[in-house]
Amino acid sequence: MDLQTRKLELIQEFLKIQSEDVISRLEKILRKENENFNNDDFKPMTIEEFNSRIDKSMEDSINDRLIESSELKAKIDKWN
Repeated sequence: MDLQTRKLELIQEFLKIQSEDVISRLEKILRKENENFNNDDFKPMTIEEFNSRIDKSMEDSINDRLIESSELKAKIDKWN
């Protein structure tokens, strides 16, 4: 599915939302993403940094330093 189609589908889903809380949360997410995107200090990772993050993730997985998605969602829900 191309980006334009995905955007249109997202708009359609957004228009169905009836919850003021959900709209507020989405607004916060969009503002935060725009801040991150517009940050002039943004620099892409080097290949070494990228590989280091992969190695760290693999090590975390092997050593069972993971978080369940349900636990992560519960933490995220508390951010509001």
